[in-house]
Order: sequence, then C-alpha cells, then structure tokens
Amino acid sequence: RTAVCALALVGSAALGEPPLVGKYRLSGGPDVFGELVLKSDGTFQYVLGAGALDEHAEGRWVLNNAMVWLYTAPRPKAATFAAGLQSVTTEGPLKLFVKWPNGSGIAGVDFTIGFESGEPEVGYTQNYGWTMSRDEHRIPRWVELAEPIHGIKSPRFAIDLRAGNVLTYVLTPNDLGTVDFDGTLLECVGDRLVMHQRLGNLTFVHAEP
Repeated sequence: RTAVCALALVGSAALGEPPLVGKYRLSGGPDVFGELVLKSDGTFQYVLGAGALDEHAEGRWVLNNAMVWLYTAPRPKAATFAAGLQSVTTEGPLKLFVKWPNGSGIAGVDFTIGFESGEPEVGYTQNYGWTMSRDEHRIPRWVELAEPIHGIKSPRFAIDLRAGNVLTYVLTPNDLGTVDFDGTLLECVGDRLVMHQRLGNLTFVHAEP
C-alpha cells in the first residue's frame, strides 16, 4: 500500500501541486454522506452524516511517510454529564432523567445501574425519563450514562436514596458534533484515503483536485 501511495505522491509532485490536495467523498451506502477536503495551505474540512449522527471538523493536516495525520483546530470542548437536582417520588423506587441545560429531556441515553448485589440493570432514557420497576427490591448504588451516537460517557455517579429517588443528570453539549482529531491517521491507498477512527475504517474516494 505504501508503494502505491508513494507513486501517487511522486506524480503529484511532478505536476507541481501539493500531494493529495483535493476533495474526497465517503464511499458508503445511500444513507451515509461524508466529505473530506485537503487544502493546499495545510488545512482540512470534514463532514459526516450517517443516520442520527452528524459530525464535522476543521484544522490542519500533515503528510509524513505517505500517511496523513489530522489535527482539529481549535481543539473542541467535549460534552459532559453532570449530576443535577434530586427529589422524591412515590411512582417507583427510582426515577432517572437526563436533560439538556435548558431542561428538555433527552431520549436514547444509555444507562447502567449497579446494586448492592447481583447484575446491573441496563436500559435507555426517554425524553420523559425512566422509572424502575416496583418489583426491583435491591438498593441502587451507582449509575453510569452514555450517549452512544457521539461516544460520550459519564463518570460513575453514586446513588444515595436518602437524598432523593428522582435523579436528574445534565448533558452539556459544548462542542458536541465536532470531532477531536488529534493525530488521526489517513492511509493513502491508490486514489483513496482510509481514515482510522472510532467508527471504524472510513474510505474516502478522490472526487476532484
């Protein structure tokens, strides 16, 4: 693969243009769109849409040993989970909410609840929260949250039912959707660039110079 890429780089240099500069489009299914633009000034732009996932980034790219490395600039601030208000309800032994800072509920946040004994309970929130079954008599001790679309995970939050059994957690988005490329690798394979990142390998096909 490196040899094929090296030939492409030599050809570009002979034409007097920076190697690999141009627009690349993601090779994927009809429900997936992605574009990567490598500019001659050493900057890049990236967008990806796949189902509920929309992400983007811009920054600088570096060519080294037939490999391209991406660095987002400025570095994005990661989304965070934080514990919010607690209260008491008689609707069930435990009620869980995950909300945006404006108070709107968030559906589709995965949770894992640990108990004094036995296996944890796993599930996901609705925008109106989640309520534990009255048939569950174990005492919950902790909860972990995850937003799977963007790969966001919370720390483990302790649960103390003496302080309340309605637990609210706030997801602050910050730069949610901006990918933090910090030396992410793009491997040159012929006229294609293969990006190695958390979603797996994404193949971009050269579209235009």
